[in-house]
Amino acid sequence: MKLLTDENNAFVNWVRIYDIDGDGMDLQKQRHEIAKPLYYASLAGLTEASYVLLEMRADVNAWGGVYGNALQAASHGGHEAIAKQLIEKGADVNAKEGQYGNALQAASHGGHEAIAKQLIEKGADVNAKEGQYGNALQAASDGGHEAIAKLLIDKGADVNAQGGHFGNALQAASQGGHEAITKLLMEKRAEVKAQGGFYGNALQAASYGGHETITKQLIEREADVNAQGGVYGNALQAASYGGHEAIAKLLIEKGADVHAQEGWFGNALQAASYGGHEAIAKLLIDKGADVNAQGSFYGNALQAASLRGHEAIAKLLIKKGADVNAQG
Repeated sequence: MKLLTDENNAFVNWVRIYDIDGDGMDLQKQRHEIAKPLYYASLAGLTEASYVLLEMRADVNAWGGVYGNALQAASHGGHEAIAKQLIEKGADVNAKEGQYGNALQAASHGGHEAIAKQLIEKGADVNAKEGQYGNALQAASDGGHEAIAKLLIDKGADVNAQGGHFGNALQAASQGGHEAITKLLMEKRAEVKAQGGFYGNALQAASYGGHETITKQLIEREADVNAQGGVYGNALQAASYGGHEAIAKLLIEKGADVHAQEGWFGNALQAASYGGHEAIAKLLIDKGADVNAQGSFYGNALQAASLRGHEAIAKLLIKKGADVNAQG
């Protein structure tokens, strides 16, 4: 308790030497830049210390730290007893702060079902739009926590809510390969064609991750194999970059355009060439991919293969007519 007394220089020095909130060492950190002791006690899971600080009337809703407040810190760490104490002492369950935006999203991403239930019972908004994952359902879906995803949906979470890193819950679950959650979301009418997020759509996310079963599920639900958007431009480019031959074949069989231009690599052949995936490069060329197609960061497939030292692919491209003097 001496260490966690706010006026005590030992507390400030402790945080400067090694900040458990993720900043490492910063000997120049000022007192006003450091979160309150209650936050650190909650983050570290110090139940008794948290209780004493609350009895000493520590501000339960004080802002500060990576997670914004003590409740979000405790929720992130799965410290159920501390979360309960904080709520009983008046912590705002819907405070919009920190990395996760709110405590429910933090608990959902960490898979802490008991805390998530507790927060919802105390009025946490299951559709609050904040933080890294946009909403609690997307956070649970990314973490692969099926029970929490079910809980949130049962409590009214919008399966098509947009926002966050993955754009929506289905894209998050698809990227992580969480089949049970993708099935649940689709049964609850999640939109398989929804656009947005890092991968543009759920099909691109599943293709990048190499999750063949989810890819098939999405296509069966009429996902657009040629949908544009996201960092890899389309699903075929994502699969080609990741080296997922079976998915690349499936996408082409379902009508994916091998000539499509978009994304970081410009086209699927450049992506496969950069990744060193010879079988996919051959497949794309056999299906009519242009070996001299120009675009994106590496200019063309031969330049991408040359940069990465993929001799077999370079030979293949030259044999198929790649221009060794192409500029770009």
